[in-house]
Amino acid sequence: MKPSFRALALTTLLAFPAFAAENPMVGGAPMFDTKTIVENAVNSADHTTLVAAVKAAGLVDTLQSAGPFTVFAPVNDAFAALPAGTVDTLLLPENKDLLVKVLTAHVIAGKLSAAEIMARAKAAPDGFYHMQTVSGDALSAQVKGKNLYLIDESGHAAKVTIADVNQSNGVIHVVNAVLVPK
Repeated sequence: MKPSFRALALTTLLAFPAFAAENPMVGGAPMFDTKTIVENAVNSADHTTLVAAVKAAGLVDTLQSAGPFTVFAPVNDAFAALPAGTVDTLLLPENKDLLVKVLTAHVIAGKLSAAEIMARAKAAPDGFYHMQTVSGDALSAQVKGKNLYLIDESGHAAKVTIADVNQSNGVIHVVNAVLVPK
C-alpha cells in the first residue's frame, strides 16, 4: 500500500523540525541566526556607523558574548539625522564613556521578539511596555497600528523598520532613529 500524500508530508515535516522563518536581509546582506550580533552587523551596508561606534566604544567582545541581547540597531541615516558633529564628537576617545552609554541605551538583556514586545505594550494599562536598557536608562515600546515604536527618555521615537533578525546570541530590531538617554 502506497503512503498517502498527507502521510509523506507529515513524515517530511517531522524529519526536518528545524523549519523556521528565514531571517530578513539587512543592509543588502543575509543575516544568519548562527552568527553573533557583531558578525552579522559588520555585513550590513546600513549599519557601518553603528559598527564603527561599537568598535570605538570597545563593545565588540560584549556583543559577541553569549548574551542573549535584544538590540535596537539604528541605521546610518539615523546617525546622520543627529545634529551636525554629534557622531564625530561621540567617536573621540575622550567621549568613550558617553558613547558606551548611548550605544547600551539601545540594548536590553534577554531576547525579545517584536511580537512579544508588542503584546506586552498592548497588555499594559498605559499602552507602553517599559524596559530598562543595559545602560540603566528607560526605554518604552508602543504599538501604533501595525508598527512598533520605541521611545527614549528624551521622548524621541524610533520606528522598528525590520524586526526579528535572529542572532546566535539574541535578536536585532532595526530602527530608524538613534535613541538618546538623558
